[in-house]
Amino acid sequence: MVALLAVAVAKADDPATLRGQAQRLQPANDQLAARSRSALLQLYALESRLASSGRRIDSLRADAAGLARAEASARRRLRIARLARAEAERQLASRLTALYVQGEPDALAVVLGADSLSDAISALDSLNRLAAQDEAIISRVRRTSAELRSSVAALEARRAALGRLISKAKAARASLSAARLERTSYLEGLSQARRLNERQLARLVAQADAIEARAQELQAEPPAPADVAASTGAAPIAAVTAGQTLTVVATGYSLAGHTATGLPVGWGIAAVDPSVIPLGTRMTVPGYGEAVAADTGSAVRGAEIDLWFPTVAEALAWGTRTITVTLH
Repeated sequence: MVALLAVAVAKADDPATLRGQAQRLQPANDQLAARSRSALLQLYALESRLASSGRRIDSLRADAAGLARAEASARRRLRIARLARAEAERQLASRLTALYVQGEPDALAVVLGADSLSDAISALDSLNRLAAQDEAIISRVRRTSAELRSSVAALEARRAALGRLISKAKAARASLSAARLERTSYLEGLSQARRLNERQLARLVAQADAIEARAQELQAEPPAPADVAASTGAAPIAAVTAGQTLTVVATGYSLAGHTATGLPVGWGIAAVDPSVIPLGTRMTVPGYGEAVAADTGSAVRGAEIDLWFPTVAEALAWGTRTITVTLH
C-alpha cells in the first residue's frame, strides 16, 4: 500500500507524468466537444420542430375560429328560419281560425256573390293561391330548418375534431419543450465539464512548466565545492540514464510546507543535491518505495538524499542509512 501511494505521488510530481496526464485529458476534451456539437444539432432540430408545432397549432386555431364563425352564422340563420316558420304557422292559424269562425266558404256562394264571372274566378284563385302559398312556405321553412340543423351538427363535429387535434398538438409541443429543456441542460453540463477539463489541462501543463523551470533554475546554480563532493566519496554524475544505480546516504525527515520546486511535501518527495541527482529524477529507494527528486536542502550535499515521512516518529525510525538507489 505504501509503495503504491509512493508511486502515485512520485508520478504526480513528475513533469513528464503531468504532461502525460494533460495529453490524456485532451481526447476527453475533444470527445466532450464532439458530444456538445451533436447535442447542439439536436437542440436546433428540436427548435425547428417546436416552431413547426407552433405554426400547426396556430393554423388549427385559425380553422377552429373559422368554424366557430360559420357555426354562429348557421345558428343565426336557423333562428331566422324558425321565426319565419313560426310566423307562417301563425298566419295559417289565423286564417284557419277565421274560417272556423266564419264557416268554410261555399264556392257557389262565392260565385253568386261576385259581381262578374271574372271576379268569382279571381276569388276562388285567391283562396287556392293562399292555401298553396302557406303550404309552400311551411314546407320550405321546414326543409331549411332541417338543413341548418344538419349544418350546425356537422360544424359542431368538425369543431370538436379540431379541438382534439389542437389538444394533441399542444401535448406534442409540451413534449418537445421538455425535450428541449433536457437537451439544453445536457448541453450546459457538457460545456461545464469541458470548461473544468480545460482548466485541469491548463493547470497540469502550468504545473509541469513550473517544475521544469524551477529545476532549471536550481541546476543553473553554482555546483557544490569539489571538496564537499569528495568528502562524501561520490563524484557528481553528468546525466541520468535509465536503470543507473547510485549509492547514497538517505536520511529521514518530516517537515511541513513546500519543496524547492514549489510542490507541497508528501510521501515520495526526496531532497537531493542537484549537481549529483538532477531535480525531477525518479528513483526507486529500497525500503521506502518510489520517490522523485523534488527538493533541495543546505545540508544535502553530494551523494546524500533526504526522504520525507508524514511523522517525526517514522523519520526517526528510518534514521540514516547507506543504500543503493536506482535512478530512472
